[in-house]
Amino acid sequence: MNSIVAIVGRPNVGKSTLFNRLIKRREAIVDSVSGVTRDRHYGKSEWNGKEFSVIDTGGYIVGSDDIFEGEIRKQVQLAIDEADIILFVVDVEQGITPMDNAVAKILRQVDKPLFIAVNKVDNAMRAADAVEFYNLGLGDYHTISSVNGSGTGDLLDAIVEEIPEPVEEEQIEDDLPRFAVVGRPNAGKSSFINALIGEDRNIVTNIAGTTRDSIDTKYNRFGFEFNLVDTAGIRKKSKVKEDLEFYSVMRAVRAIEYCDIAIVMVDATRGFEGQDEKIFWLAEKNRKGVVILVNKWDLVEKETNTMRDFENKIRKTIEPFTDVPIVFISALTKQRIFKAIETAVEVHQNRKRKIQTSKLNETMLEIMQQTPPPATKGKFIKIKYCMQLPTHTPQFAFFANLPQYIRDPYRRFVENKLREHYNFNGVPISIYFRQK
Repeated sequence: MNSIVAIVGRPNVGKSTLFNRLIKRREAIVDSVSGVTRDRHYGKSEWNGKEFSVIDTGGYIVGSDDIFEGEIRKQVQLAIDEADIILFVVDVEQGITPMDNAVAKILRQVDKPLFIAVNKVDNAMRAADAVEFYNLGLGDYHTISSVNGSGTGDLLDAIVEEIPEPVEEEQIEDDLPRFAVVGRPNAGKSSFINALIGEDRNIVTNIAGTTRDSIDTKYNRFGFEFNLVDTAGIRKKSKVKEDLEFYSVMRAVRAIEYCDIAIVMVDATRGFEGQDEKIFWLAEKNRKGVVILVNKWDLVEKETNTMRDFENKIRKTIEPFTDVPIVFISALTKQRIFKAIETAVEVHQNRKRKIQTSKLNETMLEIMQQTPPPATKGKFIKIKYCMQLPTHTPQFAFFANLPQYIRDPYRRFVENKLREHYNFNGVPISIYFRQK
């Protein structure tokens, strides 16, 4: 599971600018899915081969012009509770303010890695002014400019030194797969789990946000055994006004990162909305298996093609990753809830699928000989060999004479052919073209 780095500090010191710079650095390294809307308060970054998650707490402060020290104190405390590393951002132009001192007072009691980033230092004179921040009593600091990136490399070097080397999950966890039930508040996640296990393990009300934490339940029925995780609902940042709810969002984000299969719960009475789409892409970006459950289907007025039209609308929204199972259920009446679990188990099997190299070459090379990549600059591209990489999620390498000329449309063509011949339903696939 990735470490979480929480960016804390008072408003208008440049936290979001620094956050965006860290995320851009990540996107420059790792292929991103085009057309994905990302929540600007959560992202993933990578530096020196280590991945970590970044949370910008600034956007969750209640109030507009009148922001109180008490609210900032709550936000910092929440970040301290949940994050692994704290990054405290201050502004060299303003110097130390009473709000900075209030945050520093809390941080002095923290027994976690803590870094001070003095922002807006873009010349030698401001670097000299930064000495003032020793008065915070938090030790050494890093001078940065989040606008132009100055100093961020040294800061990241120091941060990743505090991140442990990645450990294979099998060494620290049992062999049971983890199925996380995720979605916006009041979609019926807890009701679904209660219906499955046959008892009211989780509190259910019609008030959005009842579930505050991620709750694990071991499921062992009808030949299936796995850990089922009920998560707090993920809401738009404009709706996250309660401190506890912000805490819940962080926990839900972690549940997605830590699971094997993300069961995305959608409220049929509301449709597949923007927040549902963000949750879906969050699971896809983390390379998790995905099952979409459309809950409360018993409350929808139906005509002949209602289900088909609803499904087509979802698939249109999640293009190009459309090879995802969609199951229409009712947690209240228990309609198709076991079908939902069967589907999740199948997706988990698909995620673990390994294809023999000889069979893969026999199938795919013939396809790519019949439909080779388009010639570029008068040069013909030949793909000579392919293999599945020894990774936890399906990743394939195709070796060609001129891989640099292969474009995204052909990459999608290859992925579609893989999905036609092998069952990777609900599983993101990564495809790499390499020099032979």
